[in-house]
Amino acid sequence: MTKPYKLIQRHIRPEGSAIQVGTSSIGGGSLAVIAGPCAVESAEQVFAVAEAVAASGARFFRGGAFKPRTSPYAFQGMGEAGLKILAEVRERFGLNIVTEAMDEAGVDMVEKYGDCIQIGARNMQNFSLLKYVGRATKPVLLKRGMSATLEEFLLAAEYIMAEGNYNVILCERGIRTFGTHARNTLDLSIIPAIRRTTHLPIIVDPSHGTGRNYMVEPMAMAAVAAGADGVIVEVHPEPENALCDGAQALTAEQFAVLEQRLEMLHGAVNAEEAVMSRA
Repeated sequence: MTKPYKLIQRHIRPEGSAIQVGTSSIGGGSLAVIAGPCAVESAEQVFAVAEAVAASGARFFRGGAFKPRTSPYAFQGMGEAGLKILAEVRERFGLNIVTEAMDEAGVDMVEKYGDCIQIGARNMQNFSLLKYVGRATKPVLLKRGMSATLEEFLLAAEYIMAEGNYNVILCERGIRTFGTHARNTLDLSIIPAIRRTTHLPIIVDPSHGTGRNYMVEPMAMAAVAAGADGVIVEVHPEPENALCDGAQALTAEQFAVLEQRLEMLHGAVNAEEAVMSRA
């Protein structure tokens, strides 16, 4: 108990935690693939992506109704109208909804319409918001801040759990470095560090982590090979016309190939781990 975090330590649950999100879980040995558009732009756009995601076998759908943008003139999302579209996705396609909240009012709305509250990188150290979602009834997907250390990341999760919500999923989404070849530097070394330190599941966002369509598949595969419990990727029916982050979005066809390859890789990794544990 000498460490700064108390509730997330691995020894509390050596086998790792499985977090229930809607009708499925993240962690516990299964592979979670969360896919969908960066932003909800229209019902037609979202339903087209949801149909492809459901057909691939994935069980989780992402989409932003509230969008924190660097420019105040950029598309900010559809708000509650977007959340209603996401709720319809769950009813029509049986997918579990992961969507971001930016403030306390947004948390209340996501609890009403969604299955998992995402706290984005820009809010990782918004401590009053972390405390508020710590009193929420839905699980929380916590993204690593753009310059956050491992300890800062884990303490943000501790903030949530200290308020009583133990259903926290961590997400590596890239950090800011001197590199210019990608949007961010995807820090896959944090995966084994987190698995060694905490029982919470860790997923990876290769879309925001790279900002490049052609980098998403190899980095998603690398994340699963490194031991991630899942990935969250962006899919858009027409990436070239996306209102938000089109350069990093996969087409439905590209996503179908990725999903298949991820499942094969995850099966191989699990089989190798089983052999090693018996050796």
